[in-house]
Amino acid sequence: MSNQEHKEQEMEKDIPNQEVENEKVADEAGNNEDVGSDSEPVVSETEALELEVRKEKDNFLRLFAEFENYKKRTSRERIELFSTANKELMTALLPILDDFERGLKEIGKSSDEALLEGTQLIYNKFKNTLSQKGLKEMEVKQGDVFDAEIHEAITQIPAPSKKLKGKIIDTVEKGYKLGETIIRFPKVVLGN
Repeated sequence: MSNQEHKEQEMEKDIPNQEVENEKVADEAGNNEDVGSDSEPVVSETEALELEVRKEKDNFLRLFAEFENYKKRTSRERIELFSTANKELMTALLPILDDFERGLKEIGKSSDEALLEGTQLIYNKFKNTLSQKGLKEMEVKQGDVFDAEIHEAITQIPAPSKKLKGKIIDTVEKGYKLGETIIRFPKVVLGN
C-alpha cells in the first residue's frame, strides 16, 4: 500500500467523526438559544393552562355546533326523502285517478244505479286517502288567465267570444299539487 492510499483511508475515517462533531456543536448552539433567549415572554404555568383550557373549550364548542348542524341537515334530508317518495307514488297513482273519473262518467250513462253508487264509493275513498296524504287538485276554470308557471298549454283554438281570447277555454287533464309543489301541471286549451 502506498503512502497516498494510506492517507486517503485515514481521511475517509475522519469524515464521519467530523460530521458527528458538527452535529454536537449544532445541538449545543440550539440548546443555548433556548436557555438564554430574552426576546420571548415567559408564560407562567397557570397562564399556559388557562390558554389550553380556552383552546379546548373553543374546540368543544365548534364540535358541538358541527354536530347540531349535522342533526338539522339529516332531519331535513329525511323529510325531503319522505316527500320525494310520496311524490313518486302520487305521480304513479294520478293516471288511476283519471281512469276512475272517466269510468264514472261512462257508468253514469248506464241505467245501473247500484254499479254507479258502488264505483262512486270506491272513487271517493281513494280520492280522500290521497288528499289525506297531501294531494290537492288544482282549480282551473274556463275563463281563467293562462299562467305558464302553473299551466301547460296543449293547443290553441279560436276563442268562442272576445272575453275568452288568450284565456283558458277547456281543461284536458287536471293538475295536482302535493303540499305546495306542483306534481302535475294542468293541461289546458287556450283561446286564440
